Amino acid sequence: MNPHFNAGDWIVIIAYLGGIVALGVWFGKDQRNTRDYFLGSKNIPWWGIGVSIVAAETSALTIIGVPAYAFAQGGNIMFIQMIVGYVIARLILAVVMVPHYLKGEIYSPYQLLEQHLGQGPRKLAGGLFLFLETMAAGVRVYVACIPIQLMLGPTICSLGLPGIVNPVLGAILIFVGLSLLYTYIGGVKAVIWTDAVQFGLFLAGGLFALVYIPTLVTGGWGEAFKLAGEAGKLAWLNTSFTFSAPVNIWMGIIGGTVMVLSTHGAEQLIVQRVLACGTVSDGRKALCLSAVLIFPLFLIFLLVGVMLWVFYQGTGHPFQIPLPETRPGIKSNDFIFPIFMMTEVPHVLKGFLIVAILSAAMSSISSAITSLASVSTMDFVKQVVKGRDEEFYLRWSKYSTVLWALMLVLTAWLTREVTFVLNAAFSLRGLTAGALLGSLIIALFWKKLGARAAMSGMIASVTVMCLIYWPANIPALPGLREWWLRTFGGEVYWPWFTLIGTCVTLGVAWLVATVWPAAEERRA
Repeated sequence: MNPHFNAGDWIVIIAYLGGIVALGVWFGKDQRNTRDYFLGSKNIPWWGIGVSIVAAETSALTIIGVPAYAFAQGGNIMFIQMIVGYVIARLILAVVMVPHYLKGEIYSPYQLLEQHLGQGPRKLAGGLFLFLETMAAGVRVYVACIPIQLMLGPTICSLGLPGIVNPVLGAILIFVGLSLLYTYIGGVKAVIWTDAVQFGLFLAGGLFALVYIPTLVTGGWGEAFKLAGEAGKLAWLNTSFTFSAPVNIWMGIIGGTVMVLSTHGAEQLIVQRVLACGTVSDGRKALCLSAVLIFPLFLIFLLVGVMLWVFYQGTGHPFQIPLPETRPGIKSNDFIFPIFMMTEVPHVLKGFLIVAILSAAMSSISSAITSLASVSTMDFVKQVVKGRDEEFYLRWSKYSTVLWALMLVLTAWLTREVTFVLNAAFSLRGLTAGALLGSLIIALFWKKLGARAAMSGMIASVTVMCLIYWPANIPALPGLREWWLRTFGGEVYWPWFTLIGTCVTLGVAWLVATVWPAAEERRA
């Protein structure tokens, strides 16, 4: 058991875990068909969906990693420049894409590809999403469960079987299992409503930490911000244009905007929530609400990281728990916020802060499970197994929910052997983001290029992005890595991945359509 917790802390944690499962089951009862299960019967209020969008994209890794970004040596709050693009993209999607999503009743954005280009592009896009989302979500689960193991202690995370069950594997099983429980029973409606509650918890946790940490510094808020400013921790603007780190304003305005156009416009993880809206107006309001919430949320956790630096480095306060060594996929700095929670926050309040991280972990897990189940069922199984009643498809939907939960456990566990996943939550998704966004652009605005050209562009995009990402991120092949970095002048940073991939998709599709036009165009 964790020696830094008392009975009050455990009561808060256990009450949360039990309450969130019960809440999900309650809101998700009476699922009669796939429309109820994957679209929430289209009667969920827009504000609930808007909050859920933010919760779905905010993992425990974000809550831990964003403060670590600001805390690190040379760190600051410049990541806020990326959030500018996050806001711009949501507004563009609200105006341009929502009418396409809610014209008729669709279950994934990949159905739009079939409507305008045919089944081939739909299946290719759906397959890319299933493969890469499983990898990216598995990485997020693994990295988040390392500090969760530290917080809950090895006995709990070993499921009471130390020496038999690895604590990280135990933590993975606990949180995937709990998230699966209410996702299996309640579908997307349960996920959206539990997301709304979980968003409130981790937002409150961030606000509390931001207000509380300066009270531990002699001189309070004024002295804390003075020390932070003198150390350059409050720097937020970088106008240099580079394709490699650090973050700059152009990465935010250009790279961040295009990236979120894909993640929120062409990937089922977020689009599924917009599809659950009843009207175009509701869909637009949900996206706009998420745009309003995302900027202050990231700013709060960046400033938490700054205040943690002031507390530990600016004033020289010692760590009550030594920083663990760097682990695969996670830096030692990523343990700082959890360590602060466990050692410097009063009991019971400590329990609520731990709950904030647990809520972010469960929200990202349940979102991944339901989006994977939706695409596999509606874009693949229902297209192959036709003519069955809704009871059959609903039953299969629940089976696929369990299957994808098991795949997340497997992927997360395999991730422990990998050393190049530090930015994988963004980078792995970026490998297919350009292909998905580019194919959607072709389907809606450039459909004359045809299915063959679109699929060629998608395949070329994924190939190019793999060539950009993997050689620079495989430490086991130092010669290849050094050659790549020397030849191309550094590692391309993940905010540019989607833009590059989209340009490749569109460029190759145009070239294929020009050189090798479809049969009907040749006849014309």
